Amino acid sequence: MPRLAHHVFFTLADPSQSRVDELLADCREYLTGHEGVVDFSVGLRDTGLDRPVNDTEFHVSLHVVFTDRAAHDVYQTAPRHLEFISRQKGNWKSVRVCDSLLED
Repeated sequence: MPRLAHHVFFTLADPSQSRVDELLADCREYLTGHEGVVDFSVGLRDTGLDRPVNDTEFHVSLHVVFTDRAAHDVYQTAPRHLEFISRQKGNWKSVRVCDSLLED
């Protein structure tokens, strides 16, 4: 069964350092340790990479890899994930989600 990669790109309404730090902290607090997560990372866009092909319209990226689609689906309605959304949705100008099935 293929793993599922869940990539989320956050553009903040207020990209001040304090708001970025708050989002990073909440990602680590509420989005780690879920059943079926095999990889987790969160970080800032590398502003030094600005080739024409680079998407520069985000501030923070989140990458979570799940064992399978079922684990992803449980995560979507998990109380800690929903708490994260409730705490942070006012901080977002936009959110883009890219999900893909990973082949070995």
